[in-house]
Amino acid sequence: VLQSSNSLKASYEDWLLTYGLSVSPFHLRWQTALFNRQFYSWGRWKPRFLYLWFSIGMVFGIAAMFGSVILLGKTLLQTLTQMLTEAPKAQNDRMLQVVVSVPSSGLSLRAVCKLIMLLENGPCSVVPGVNLPISQLTYFFSAILISGVIHEVGHGVAAIREQVRFNGFGIFIFIVYPGAFVDLFTTHLQLISPVQQLRIFCAGVWHNFVLGVASFMVLFLLPAILFPFYYTGVGALVTEVAEDSPANGPRGLFVGDLVTNLQDCPVYNVEDWNSCLGDISEKSQVGYCVSAATLQQLSFPARVYRRLDGTVECCSNNSLTDICFSYSNKLDSHLYACLPARKVIEASKVCRTNMDCHKDFVPSFCVTPSLENQTRLIRVKHPPHIDMLYVGHPMHLQYTVSLSSFVPRQNFLSIDLPVVIETFCKYLISLSGALAVINAVPCFALDGQWILNSFLEATLSSLIVEKHNRELVGFLILLAGSALLAANVALGLWMVTAR
Repeated sequence: VLQSSNSLKASYEDWLLTYGLSVSPFHLRWQTALFNRQFYSWGRWKPRFLYLWFSIGMVFGIAAMFGSVILLGKTLLQTLTQMLTEAPKAQNDRMLQVVVSVPSSGLSLRAVCKLIMLLENGPCSVVPGVNLPISQLTYFFSAILISGVIHEVGHGVAAIREQVRFNGFGIFIFIVYPGAFVDLFTTHLQLISPVQQLRIFCAGVWHNFVLGVASFMVLFLLPAILFPFYYTGVGALVTEVAEDSPANGPRGLFVGDLVTNLQDCPVYNVEDWNSCLGDISEKSQVGYCVSAATLQQLSFPARVYRRLDGTVECCSNNSLTDICFSYSNKLDSHLYACLPARKVIEASKVCRTNMDCHKDFVPSFCVTPSLENQTRLIRVKHPPHIDMLYVGHPMHLQYTVSLSSFVPRQNFLSIDLPVVIETFCKYLISLSGALAVINAVPCFALDGQWILNSFLEATLSSLIVEKHNRELVGFLILLAGSALLAANVALGLWMVTAR
């Protein structure tokens, strides 16, 4: 039995070796030489251009190394300040919140950062270290993989350009995070000059930066790119309404509806939708102009009582159509009337005071919905359908309704395609940029370690003659950089899990 078990183990190991696979706890790795010919083709294409390209990347990488330390230092101070204040700012206000580092093989460690802001709100699933909407998982992991591949392609092509032997390219999965790596001949790396090493070590960070810029340009030019098929600037197109959304119902919003106004706030795109909802949430509830005759005709006697939060209710709790409105006249500044919401709001202009309603000498009042704190009555225009009247917190409407700024010119065109491109570009910008920042940090096992060592060799050789003294300086800097990154990771995890 023991001999059979050993034979099976040997066969399994031979099979893994044959296909370039490596399996260890939480880590699956695949390496191949299939792409070597392509890498060598890229590395020998237009040598002068590649020399200029990676020289620019070297300058950028060195600047990014110093910049990443400043950025992480400011982020750490900002996080500590928020922890010590009673009412911390929203997490999105932080410049960068490091969540977790994911190791890889090869020249660098992958570092996964919290998205600079949530690109879509909705039901969330907890991924190790990151709270991520379920609908975004494909974007998230695809962006990580592409960012990692582009990063390693930079290292590989730069190494071939500097005459370093390229052994192979691979892809790995650490826990659930995908990534890539390149295998270079270490002896060749040690024999070339520090400046040549810098071109290689900075290439990954440089390529991540270029990928982020390219994604930003696609995002910025997307309306022009899709202009033959989609037009913009006419409203926000509804692409999805969650089943539990308050906007779901016979008089709610449907997929394909075009929202043009929220109250008196015009909506030309998704940014306007978010901005209008933000303004509505921050400002007090607007009122509606109702003539004295109409007010007397529609209102009916009702018992007035105060809610627990101090606001006033004057309608039956069972009513689905009536809302308590408050208004004032010359004699009394606190009058309340239970009115049918739709009849009051339709064909009425919004107002803040009675002065806004004086027109044609017709006595009118500015009646304001008397709702609970943070609750708003919002009129949503989506012609040709009847206006939707929404009562609730504005952010609930934002969380449960997905929209697009792109309206198809033809019915057969997908309403989801622009959203997919837009969302994926945002993930590439966020994650590729985050990988560039984290990998540039002078920290043990990150690209920043090798960038720092080569930088010190290139700049301090004449000032600090003894090599072991230069290595000591590098070690102390790496120790400080590692501590800075570790502190950001620890506090970032605490902020995500504890808040």
